[in-house]
Amino acid sequence: MSFKNFKVVEKMIFGRGSFAQLDDVLAAQRTSDDSFVVFLVDDVHKGKALEARIPTKDQDIIIWVNVDDEPSTIQIDTLTEQVQAYNSQNPVSVVGLGGGATMDVAKAVSLMLTNPGGSAMYQGWDLIKNPAIHHIGIPTISGTGAEASRTAVLCGPVRKLGLNSDYTVFDQIIMDSELIDGVETDQWFYTGMDCYIHCVESLQGTFLNEFSKSYAEKAMDLCRQVYIEDHPEKDDKLMMASFMGGMSIAYSQVGACHAVSYGLSYILGYHHGIGNCIAFDVLEEFYPEGVAEFRNMMKKHNITLPKNICKDLPDETIAKMVSVTKSMGPLWENVYGKTWQEKVTDEMLTTLFRRI
Repeated sequence: MSFKNFKVVEKMIFGRGSFAQLDDVLAAQRTSDDSFVVFLVDDVHKGKALEARIPTKDQDIIIWVNVDDEPSTIQIDTLTEQVQAYNSQNPVSVVGLGGGATMDVAKAVSLMLTNPGGSAMYQGWDLIKNPAIHHIGIPTISGTGAEASRTAVLCGPVRKLGLNSDYTVFDQIIMDSELIDGVETDQWFYTGMDCYIHCVESLQGTFLNEFSKSYAEKAMDLCRQVYIEDHPEKDDKLMMASFMGGMSIAYSQVGACHAVSYGLSYILGYHHGIGNCIAFDVLEEFYPEGVAEFRNMMKKHNITLPKNICKDLPDETIAKMVSVTKSMGPLWENVYGKTWQEKVTDEMLTTLFRRI
């Protein structure tokens, strides 16, 4: 029997105001006067106070990343080409500053600068051959766990699937809860629920073990303090919940909600956080206690989800969503075990989507 030998983030800084240390962190990577850094920053911060705090040097480049749509393999390949056109040498570091989508973009670009071909070639598990450029993740919204995970989730030509590898993991993360203050309520909720759902899926999965259980239980407790108790230190708690929620699936896996939401996102374009929420709300047969608590959290924060979005879609559209969702083998194995294919049928998934 062999056990998973997985990589975790090597270095991390946590604390209010810790973003100010980014310049010192990058100084250790700048080995010569012409060393340059690529900053991939969510364009929501353009023209805002955070822009002036980014510690750029004359030779660095800031690329404003638009994540109105889910990150795609086309977007990653275009950004990689932009960096390569900017300088014939590789950067000494790639910094992702933003939410989970922006951090996934940074992870993917850091990989594609050292691996030939288009990023769609590497959608899957452990297909990356060469180590990435040094890369740093700095969340400005918390919940996805992208700062902790070994995947960069992309919409490709066939399906939505991550670049899953040990090389994807950030070399450094900076968790400064001051950066997530003031996030719009709906976005704060949807992204935080990604973390909560990570925990539910991990704790009820067939892959559950004491490693993943320990992280998931603590992350879920923190989520409750944030979304039910409205704790005065909720920003710090949500930031740690996000990290621990990401760690909870490092030694296990997500489950039915993420599988279904991938179908929603890929075909209908829903962002990951709200896509998970829409999917989770109809999965009481899988996660009855989690869905009940989730609905209480929605009520407390006056969140209203879109309804009946799949009810009248053409059969061929539903069939595409079913195909994407059914292809998530490891996720369904975490739900049902090795015999998952006997239970995850086209008919079952079609019925499920028609309820959304």
